[in-house]
Amino acid sequence: MSRRILLKICYDGSGFSGWQSQKHARSVQAELEKALRLMAGQDLKLVCSGRTDAGVHAESQYAHFDFTGRMASERMPKALNRLLSSEIRILDAQEVPAEFSARYAAWQRSYKYLLAKKLVPFRRLYTGFMINQNLELGKLRELALPLSGKHDWSSFAQPNPEIPNRVCELEPIRVRETEEQFEFLIVADRFLHNMVRRIVGTLANACTKDLAPETLASILSEADPKQTLVVPAPAAGLYLLGVRYPEQYNIR
Repeated sequence: MSRRILLKICYDGSGFSGWQSQKHARSVQAELEKALRLMAGQDLKLVCSGRTDAGVHAESQYAHFDFTGRMASERMPKALNRLLSSEIRILDAQEVPAEFSARYAAWQRSYKYLLAKKLVPFRRLYTGFMINQNLELGKLRELALPLSGKHDWSSFAQPNPEIPNRVCELEPIRVRETEEQFEFLIVADRFLHNMVRRIVGTLANACTKDLAPETLASILSEADPKQTLVVPAPAAGLYLLGVRYPEQYNIR
């Protein structure tokens, strides 16, 4: 009898072409499915909460698979971690109902973005850096205000005809400053491709150009993926922080 298993995963994305399996590039999904095949003796397909791009990291990613073996879910993290490189760790595994989907049951996702104030070679894989930026915390917070709420985010994402619904609901963006970097926390019910990186890059661009918050509101209302003021921040600074599911599933 098949059981649906949900994995909680963290990974350093700097050595991967992204989550999704690709024929001629290294991916997180392919590494995990290889480990699953060795553990279970069968090919198993993972479905994740949402794909991450090349160089993007995850502190808490979720993915499910259907399993017909006898191994208890509690034993799987240790068994899989033995088969994986240190770039990927399985944090937890639990059985979930057959109708559960790591992707479609998710109702909220959160990301953080670390934007460095200067380029440091030893941190280049884990922070983003944008040249010739003039950033100020209060101005960044002010610029982010019009972005909260429910909007068509076409201006801040790559066009994709396979995803006609471009509406996402964003919580107020939180920005804090440390000695080395600016940290952005961005939470929404869903995200479009490249959306978080384009939000951060555009906030930095607008801050440097000393644009008014109304400019960000105008960019949103135009719903134009070719908006020239929208620029993506580098992938290295982006981290998937977590995914929330309905309480009925008791996801750890």
